[in-house]
Amino acid sequence: MLRLQNFYCVANATTKSSVTADFERYCALRDDTGKAFHVYRDCGRKWMNRSNEERGSAGLNVLWPILGDADHESALADAAAGEKPNNISCIVKYSLENGVTALWMGDLETDFMEKLEQKIALPKVDVLFAPHHGRTSGKVPKEWLGQLDPGLIIIGQAPSEYLDYYSGYDIITQNSAGDLLLDCVEQKVHIYASDHTYVAACLADEGLDHSHGLYYVGTLSCDS
Repeated sequence: MLRLQNFYCVANATTKSSVTADFERYCALRDDTGKAFHVYRDCGRKWMNRSNEERGSAGLNVLWPILGDADHESALADAAAGEKPNNISCIVKYSLENGVTALWMGDLETDFMEKLEQKIALPKVDVLFAPHHGRTSGKVPKEWLGQLDPGLIIIGQAPSEYLDYYSGYDIITQNSAGDLLLDCVEQKVHIYASDHTYVAACLADEGLDHSHGLYYVGTLSCDS
């Protein structure tokens, strides 16, 4: 078994009526005071977003949750009572100096995100990982999409009948592309997929070869 040294999560007491081995493993890591680091807005840690003379920052900053916020507390209470834990997810921004800005929003659901629209101002991003694997129930609200103005939206693996394909935006769907690798370099992202037949016409073709066992799909220019 992989021996994790650090485990990042929102502090929670989530329970489930049907406990799986995966959930047991999650709880063991979540509750391990030697491994767990609980994230919240503007939290800092070496070298997550703090650098020193030994190493630079990884460029990860947490935008949500806000500790003590009433909506976050309500989501925590629901999860502790065995209801859906989707809305205890954090929002994390990754940024590379002179390069990509990307946003990950976990499994947040649309109705919950609508409660947060006036609490968080989101940045312009190059890559948005669609919440809740791209399901319609987790579609990013219109106001937030306008703020994010993503150059590319990555839609995760979920049954296609439940997905929203974000009309008007350039997308990659993991149902078709499979595993993805984003090679983030200065001012661009080279994208690779495990399906060698996958085509993303929205990306520029720089004629690169395969990498890490995956196949070159195309390159996204970063302007955030």
